[in-house]
Amino acid sequence: MNTIEADFLPAVGTPIEAVSTPRAVIDEARVERNIRRVQDYMDAHGLRFRPHIKTHKIPALARRQLAAGAVGITCQKVSEAEAFASEGAEDILITFNILGPGKHKPLHRLNERVARLSVVADSGATVEALGAAFRDALKPLMVLVECDTGGGRCGVQTPEEALDLARRIAAEPGLRFGGIMTFPGAGAHERVDRFFLDAKARLEAAGLPCPVLSSGGTPGVFEAHLVASATEHRAGTYIYNDRSMVRAGACGWDDCAMHVLATVVSRPTRTRAVIDAGSKALTSDLLGFADYGHVETWPGARIASLSEEHGVLDLSNVEGDGPAIGDVLRIVPNHTCVVSNLFDHVVFHRDGRVTEIVPVAARGLVW
Repeated sequence: MNTIEADFLPAVGTPIEAVSTPRAVIDEARVERNIRRVQDYMDAHGLRFRPHIKTHKIPALARRQLAAGAVGITCQKVSEAEAFASEGAEDILITFNILGPGKHKPLHRLNERVARLSVVADSGATVEALGAAFRDALKPLMVLVECDTGGGRCGVQTPEEALDLARRIAAEPGLRFGGIMTFPGAGAHERVDRFFLDAKARLEAAGLPCPVLSSGGTPGVFEAHLVASATEHRAGTYIYNDRSMVRAGACGWDDCAMHVLATVVSRPTRTRAVIDAGSKALTSDLLGFADYGHVETWPGARIASLSEEHGVLDLSNVEGDGPAIGDVLRIVPNHTCVVSNLFDHVVFHRDGRVTEIVPVAARGLVW
């Protein structure tokens, strides 16, 4: 921790309203409840659960998720996975096509150091590059075929294409075919199930066992059992939750463990206030909303615009005078995962008092 930042971090025991702003703060009790609630659901439905750590980027929280019953973790990039492997993670799935100079050497090293590493591919180009990198490896790399089941992002488009790519993976001496995975669109349970069942039948008929069928996402986390063919589910945002998850019906406001604290620094007009949290603290992600976060402490206040350091609040619909200069606001961000990547440290609290200052270990690890 650098000296400048240390000057602005609160001491343990500090009342949460006295924390220097802008600051991401985490309610420990809500985190514990969120972890337990989702793990209990997965256990009740016989689903292996593999939480995505890109939401929090903190190894100590991953250990809590694993202690609750998770089978492993999901990461998005090689550098992110390395940070968690350094803290003891032994079962890691990287759900991103790994391509480009400099990535295969650390991936090779990571595969040697953890007990179980899996990656994904959705094209022959990705498989060819991985195959070349691992051709002489002592330990083969496990590769899953990524499938597009309505999410509209990466993934092969049909079960036939999944079979073709699995054959290419199996033909590479340094690779092992491990199964299929998807990040589905909202409400696509039947579509995912049909795709999985069709692809698995084709794979097994071709002599390619398909032990892993991995689906994911927090918005539909409590409907994961509707994909009966899936062997595991991945979700990340559930540990903190955010405004978009409340809208999706995955949680309520009382389940939102992350808030961004911000101070009112200006009241230029009766209907306008300015806070010290801009895009560097709240993220510019809208996710379909018309504003940049839910102002919990002032119903009716809207964060109408952001610049880097300023957030401008529209107070037109606030009863009374609204917040005064110096007031501290609690904001539920639209997208908590991005906020985690904006702070070097987050402040944990319980019953209104700071309990711990935690470094965001995987912040900025985007390779």
